[in-house]
Amino acid sequence: ETVNLTMLDRGEVVYLDRVETAWPLRMTLVPGSRVPLHCTASGKLLLAMLTPARRKRVIAELQLERFTDNTIVDARRLEIELSAIRKAGVATDNEEYLAGLVCVAAPVTAAGRIVACVAVHAPVARMSLEQALAHLPALRVAAASLGASFDG
Repeated sequence: ETVNLTMLDRGEVVYLDRVETAWPLRMTLVPGSRVPLHCTASGKLLLAMLTPARRKRVIAELQLERFTDNTIVDARRLEIELSAIRKAGVATDNEEYLAGLVCVAAPVTAAGRIVACVAVHAPVARMSLEQALAHLPALRVAAASLGASFDG
């Protein structure tokens, strides 16, 4: 399936790199593409790991636009979700940005802080959210390796 490396940039998620699945049914976002913070796994993870003051400022500036029936569009509900993400150290997108697409993101850390996210996503026709979560150990290994490259 498709794996992404993303970072926070001016209130959005920016794609730095991707390894695309060979399947014809996929979401194609080239490096440099931007997606919202509030409804993507990487975006929610990046938001969750900000300092409380910065997170509050960023959320206040976000347009909590609805993309699917599952999109969180209420700031209080988003804060509850972000609290759970901080505790778990992982974020998911359960068809929140695009109907039919699930994603799991893990943090890439360097010098003790989150600098990026690595994530896997796929259409639900091929992978359920539970199946995506099963890739978490591999995502964490990749995140650790990527973090070491940021440190160097």
